[in-house]
Amino acid sequence: MEKAFKKLAVILMASISFYLSGCSQQTPADLIISGGRFYTMNPAEPRVEAVAVRGDRIVYAGTAEGANKFRAAETTLLDLKGKTVLPGLIDAHAHLLSLGRFLVELNLVGTTSPQQIRDMVLKKAAETPQGGWISGRGWDQNDWEIKKFPTWRDLDGTESHPVYLRRIDGHAAWVNQTALKLCGIDRNTPDPKGGKIIRDQDGEPTGVFIDDAADLIALKMPLPPPDEQIRRLKSAIQKCHSVGLVGVHDAAIDSAKLEIFEELHRRGELTLRVNAMLYDSSQTQSWLKSWFERGTLETDDHYFKIRSVKLFADGALGSRGAALLEPYSDDPSNRGLLLKSTDELYQLTKSALEAGFQVCTHALGDLGVRTVLDAYERALKGASPGDYRLRIEHCEVISPADQPRFAALGVIPSMQPTHATSDMPWIEDRLGPERVKGVCVWRELLDSGCRIPCGSDFPVESPDPLWGIYAAVTRQDHEGRPEGGWYPRQKMTVEEAVRGFTIDAAYAEFAEDLKGSIEVGKLADFTILDRDIFEIPAREILDTQVRYTIVGGNIVYQSPDLE
Repeated sequence: MEKAFKKLAVILMASISFYLSGCSQQTPADLIISGGRFYTMNPAEPRVEAVAVRGDRIVYAGTAEGANKFRAAETTLLDLKGKTVLPGLIDAHAHLLSLGRFLVELNLVGTTSPQQIRDMVLKKAAETPQGGWISGRGWDQNDWEIKKFPTWRDLDGTESHPVYLRRIDGHAAWVNQTALKLCGIDRNTPDPKGGKIIRDQDGEPTGVFIDDAADLIALKMPLPPPDEQIRRLKSAIQKCHSVGLVGVHDAAIDSAKLEIFEELHRRGELTLRVNAMLYDSSQTQSWLKSWFERGTLETDDHYFKIRSVKLFADGALGSRGAALLEPYSDDPSNRGLLLKSTDELYQLTKSALEAGFQVCTHALGDLGVRTVLDAYERALKGASPGDYRLRIEHCEVISPADQPRFAALGVIPSMQPTHATSDMPWIEDRLGPERVKGVCVWRELLDSGCRIPCGSDFPVESPDPLWGIYAAVTRQDHEGRPEGGWYPRQKMTVEEAVRGFTIDAAYAEFAEDLKGSIEVGKLADFTILDRDIFEIPAREILDTQVRYTIVGGNIVYQSPDLE
């Protein structure tokens, strides 16, 4: 027996010696990044000097000397020469294929009159086969001298082509007379549920359609062929990488869009991490039900996943479709559009939670937000204990009585900082001097214990996350107005804003253990900037340039001046 114990001891000592010997020799890294200012968003180790990457993971984050132990002849070395490294930036609310479309259609952002847009349409018509649709996006009547909705008469002379022009927020569409006739829309066409046809004093359609009414036109438009949609998606992804984005939460995809994402992933060309939300509409209900029966999806390489559903409670403020508790100050007969009742939202939320899906609901107005909170509260009371992370997308106007309910219910306010600075010139006209104080109340929500995942809602706004960080920190436009910031108490710190585009965005998709911070074991996703946005004056954030975007250890974007 004693001999047996001695023999076992020898074997154990030999095994331990072999294990320790193997551990003393580091497996080489594929990539070592050093020489920069690293902000990890990891409170346990906020700053490091270098990282080592093997495959698509971070295997070391610490001192430069420690990282050098992972160096071998085959290791790629990236010396940043003082540049700033952030965890890869994530846009928590965006529309990729809409961005791809926006990049090829008429860009109406910044136009100053219907006449200017008509001239653009006529120019486009000259190079478009007769009868072909002309589409565009970006008009905003708030930027015009006469701040009223346009009509089909403002597109007089364009009748050789059907014209479909979406408002900047995507919640209204303006069409010409040809489109009205082609789609069979006249005074006898009823308003669809969740939408409104703007009519003149005689009851005739003016050519502007609010929210779901726009589908009366959009669903009649031919879809581009799949190869064209693939090209558009790739262009959108390249644009995202150029502004430092490694991932997005795509806020509403249907079956057609899903096929495009799946094909790009099948080709191995999906280089942006996409958290896709299933789109709930009258056209997708059976498809959504099939997904609830099937369950969630995530690819092994973490580039694409579906585990959430996008619902809609109301419209947008710019088109006066956001649902308000009291009438619009500049339109006393209008309280906006409530697209779903509390009971409808409750039933959908209940079904989603039972199927293991997160729910993300669009709500901008204070009535829309309250309706969603009521539905969520009811659904959570009936659900088994769990971590559900229900989200409200936008929540731009929140009644003071409802602000504490987010933290109390564990509801995530998913917000877009640039909405505040884009809307501030006209939003007080919509809401009045008191109610406007409940717009984009970031400080109230943060101080109550909420995380705020930040996004852009592109192509409504620019996809550039640095614009979002600047807006969150300053609450000013790009000319520095107003002085001191718009309702400055609600500003974020730079760290809070960066968290919104990194670890808090990751948390909002149940992925904080996988990404959003620079830590060993996490995905090797980094955004590298030419200057330190934590140290420079806030105004200079707008001048900051992305030098590298790295996803899974691969450089997917490099500034041209570094080539």
